[in-house]
Amino acid sequence: MTDKADMTSSAGHATPIDPKMLSVLVCPKTRGPLIHDSETNELISRKAGLAYPIRDGVPILLIENARLL
Repeated sequence: MTDKADMTSSAGHATPIDPKMLSVLVCPKTRGPLIHDSETNELISRKAGLAYPIRDGVPILLIENARLL
């Protein structure tokens, strides 16, 4: 049985992020830039040391849902 979160974080299910959207998104903790990691399908904030998940093509920019790097 595969959990929905597992499916969206695997490389086989990664959804490309529109470069225009990525250019306007910022980390909610630091207001710094985010980098798309296509292998984990996450948005990475290097300054905060956090990885935000992308589920069904939608970035989940909630600090409490972020993974520590």
